[in-house]
Amino acid sequence: MIISVQNQKGGVGKTTLAIHVSHALCLLGYKVLLIDADPQGSERDWAASRQSEPLFSVMGIDRPSIHKEVPLLAPNYDHILIDGALRVTELARSAIAAADLVLIPVQPSPYDVWATMEVINLIKEANVFKESLKSVFVVNRKIANTAIGRDVNEALASYQIPVLKSQITQRVSFAESAGTGQTVMEIEPNGQASQEIKAVVNELMEYAN
Repeated sequence: MIISVQNQKGGVGKTTLAIHVSHALCLLGYKVLLIDADPQGSERDWAASRQSEPLFSVMGIDRPSIHKEVPLLAPNYDHILIDGALRVTELARSAIAAADLVLIPVQPSPYDVWATMEVINLIKEANVFKESLKSVFVVNRKIANTAIGRDVNEALASYQIPVLKSQITQRVSFAESAGTGQTVMEIEPNGQASQEIKAVVNELMEYAN
């Protein structure tokens, strides 16, 4: 399966989510490729900072030919994740066209909910040519025990795209793990952050199938 992690708005935790979903899929026994489609190269920097063996393959394709190149790579992997670029519409369009499923991380704030309209329009555009394309929201970087965190599902309902029940809370462990090219599943295997990531991935696999 090809999963494109997309949101044209910055600060939603897209790269962190793509890395952690990739690792969680590896822990389930899948062979995974993470494609860094952002010219900033954050995933490539993350992979380069690792001291130990790679968890999964990381490759950069930051040009609008992703939809042509990824199908050639797909037979070699069980799952491919594409971390899309911010504010680069042609790259986002190509990454969405390559996908079987678009995962849209959104922070629980009104501004972030409104800003998702941009990526939703790109998905609708792709659906014209690819009717089988699925999409789903995941609430990311939620602040625990806040009303806005609870209300976000209702706000997203108007977009008629499913929202995963599993949500990811903003935690310091995500930033700490990134600094050493690791994931929370490595530094806190039984911690709450690890459990939330695994829950999101399990629900995502159920939805995809």
